[in-house]
Amino acid sequence: MGYRFTDLTDACHDDWRAYIEHGFVRRLGSGTLDEGAFRHYLQQDYLFLIHFARAYALAAYKSRTLSDLRQAHEGLKAILDVELELHVGYCREWGITEAELAALPEARATLAYTRYVLDTGNRGDLLDLHVALAPCLVGYGEIANWLNAQPDTVRGDANPYDAWIAMYASDDFQVAMRAELEWLDARLADVTPARFAELAEVFRDATRLEIDFWQMGLDHSL
Repeated sequence: MGYRFTDLTDACHDDWRAYIEHGFVRRLGSGTLDEGAFRHYLQQDYLFLIHFARAYALAAYKSRTLSDLRQAHEGLKAILDVELELHVGYCREWGITEAELAALPEARATLAYTRYVLDTGNRGDLLDLHVALAPCLVGYGEIANWLNAQPDTVRGDANPYDAWIAMYASDDFQVAMRAELEWLDARLADVTPARFAELAEVFRDATRLEIDFWQMGLDHSL
C-alpha cells in the first residue's frame, strides 16, 4: 500500500494544525483581525503570487510528461491571467494601489518561504516542488473548509474578510485543490519509505514557513 497526501499531514500533524488553525486564520473567520495586519498580508501575498508563478514555470521545466507540462502551463496562466488580476482588484478595495504593490519590499517571511520553494524545486524533482507548494495550494482550501465548519466563523457582510473565505471555499479553488491532491496521491503511492521521509521533511519545513507567513501579519498589528 502506497503513501497518500494525508500521510504527509499526519507526519507533521502538530505543525499542520498550527498552520490551519493559526490565530491569524481564526481572527479572519471571526472578523476580528486588525485591518492593518490584513493589508500587510495582502501586500505580501501579491509578492508571493509572483514567485508562485515562477514556481510553476520551474515545474514546466521539471516536467517529463506532456500532461505534467500542460498542468504547469495551466497553473502559470491561471496565476498571471486570473489570480494576480483578482488580487490587484481585491487590494484596491482595501485602499492599496497597484503602484504601491509594485514598489513593495519583501518581508522576511515572504523571502523565506518563496525562496525555499524555488530552492527545493531546483535541488529536487517535480514531486519535491509540488510538496513544497502544497501547504499553500492545498492548505488554503483546507483552511476555508475548516473555517466554514467552525461555529464562531462569521460569514456575509458582518465579516470584512468574508470575500477572502469565499475565494478559497469557491468551487473553482476547491476543484483545483482536489486535482492537486489527486496528482500528489498518484505520485506518493510509488515512493519508498526513505523517499517519503525526505518529502515529509520538505512538507514540514514548508508548513512552518507558512505559519511564519501568518505570524508576520499578526506581528505587524502589534
